Amino acid sequence: MSDANATTPRVFIARHGETEWTINGRCTGNAEIPLTENGISQVRGTGEVLVGPGKLIDPAKLAHVFTSPRQRALVTLDMLLGPTHKERLEREDRITVTEDITEWDYGTYEGLKPHEIKESRAKRGLPKWDIWTMGCEGGESAEAVQERLDRLIGEIYKLQTPHIDGKSGQPADVLIVAHGHILRAFTKRWLLYPMSFPFTMMMEPGAIGIMSYAHHNVKEPAILVGMAFPQAK
Repeated sequence: MSDANATTPRVFIARHGETEWTINGRCTGNAEIPLTENGISQVRGTGEVLVGPGKLIDPAKLAHVFTSPRQRALVTLDMLLGPTHKERLEREDRITVTEDITEWDYGTYEGLKPHEIKESRAKRGLPKWDIWTMGCEGGESAEAVQERLDRLIGEIYKLQTPHIDGKSGQPADVLIVAHGHILRAFTKRWLLYPMSFPFTMMMEPGAIGIMSYAHHNVKEPAILVGMAFPQAK
């Protein structure tokens, strides 16, 4: 699974594994809901296939790791990297736990299912909920989420710009471990779309997505929708 031909820096986005609230479809923001056994299996399986020396996510090529402070994200990071790689990155000060990539604050919608939110709003004469334009009652607005995501993206640009041509020979990839809604919001902002832009995305628990840049140009952030894996020699 070598990616020796890849030269443009990449940003890997990793969603934490399944939780009980993931299964039930409940909004999970600040609540600390642990991974299920299946969620642990999802992350371990992803790590075995995609993370390690010579694999898609090579810890030796990571310039930095950003993770949400929620336990389900921290546990996912631990399992993806493994103790040896994580300890090395921590010693080198390459792991940042940051609220900038924590899940959307759902406010009064925390723990509710979409149909419960819909029913509650209908009873109060409120229009159908659209998180991308309305945010969350008692929680975060779309503007507040955009502000913190743009701040994080600015940090990533600073890390990767010196290596954009792929010739520095230094670690240049970034790994982000977070949550389903915020990673979809991150994708919109990475692509320079407004939060209200109608861009439908799906990301399974334990999944990995890839962002990068077109034409080795930091001013052309892109989503890598597919890549090849040459046979090992």
